[in-house]
Amino acid sequence: MALSGIFTFLMLVVIALGALLVIGKMQFEGKGPLETARTITVAKGQGLREIARQLEREGVISQYWVFVGGVALHKQQNQLKAGEYVIPEHASMADIMDILVEGKAILHQVTIPEGHTSEQVVARLLEDPILIGEIDEIPAEGSLLPETYKFDRGTTRMQLIQRMQRAQAAALEEIWKRRLPDLPIQTPEELVILASIVEKETGRADERPRVAAVFINRLKKGMRLQSDPTILYGLYGGRAFLEYRTITRSELDAPNKYNTYQISGLPPTPIGNPGRAAMEAVANPSRTDELYFVADGTGGHIFAATLDEHNRNVAKWRALERQRRERDAARAREAEAAADGKAADIGEGDDGGAATGTLRGLNLNVTQ
Repeated sequence: MALSGIFTFLMLVVIALGALLVIGKMQFEGKGPLETARTITVAKGQGLREIARQLEREGVISQYWVFVGGVALHKQQNQLKAGEYVIPEHASMADIMDILVEGKAILHQVTIPEGHTSEQVVARLLEDPILIGEIDEIPAEGSLLPETYKFDRGTTRMQLIQRMQRAQAAALEEIWKRRLPDLPIQTPEELVILASIVEKETGRADERPRVAAVFINRLKKGMRLQSDPTILYGLYGGRAFLEYRTITRSELDAPNKYNTYQISGLPPTPIGNPGRAAMEAVANPSRTDELYFVADGTGGHIFAATLDEHNRNVAKWRALERQRRERDAARAREAEAAADGKAADIGEGDDGGAATGTLRGLNLNVTQ
């Protein structure tokens, strides 16, 4: 009778456990309580029980112990990953486990424009509300690769900078191996310096190899590069390109180790962080004998092989600039008259397509 009682008790325990498992399985795989999708953040270092408590507290699951048991039975308790996740509406506990195991975290992104100085890059990272942590120091100019970087919540700013540096090193190594053999450039560092100048001289992808060719040709002939952006960088450093600047005669003549109107060859460091395309352009420039270029008034440039041809192009550019200034002055007068209730009906016209920005190619815009 005693053995029969024990057997009966054990059978009841087995049946109870089986029923519990069936009920738990149904709850683990059944619809969850979320009425709408929700974002949760699982911090690094949290264990299964802490995660389960958090999910229950935030209303993502209804039964803490069912989630713990289900994850343990699936032997995934050590596979849950930290991160920021979107939990769909009515997601089951099994679905949530899969999301956390697969690490399907929300990815944020930051875009670093080509040609940004390292100081500008640091400023952009500091403004990003998702990144965390401080930046120890401004990275060396030219050591970062501008592009779009994706990251998850919890990524530090220094981690992202290190990714940019690794990406730049890898890209530069690859591009350097494929460079033309007759370039007047001795090291990968010199390639980055020249690419940073090319980056600042044109924003048009189709022009980069041609602009690079002009500078390569000038280096081969021992001519000075005479690039306006180098003056600005020497004067203002990483803040040089934050606003429109017109170079004055005093700034042109001031001692400046970056001023390629004063020095021969390349400046001592890059003047920004060039993108992959600019580095490719320097490594494989266009085959041309051109030595000059000047803005054409439409955002591009006119190229020339001789000084006479270049001077004619410069005259055209200055005429366009003069027309633009006159048009702007006329519009300013019109706006002032309109504000006084005396506007004359003289029409809008167009903007003449004048180039924007500070750069003039090899035609320095000097004011007294």
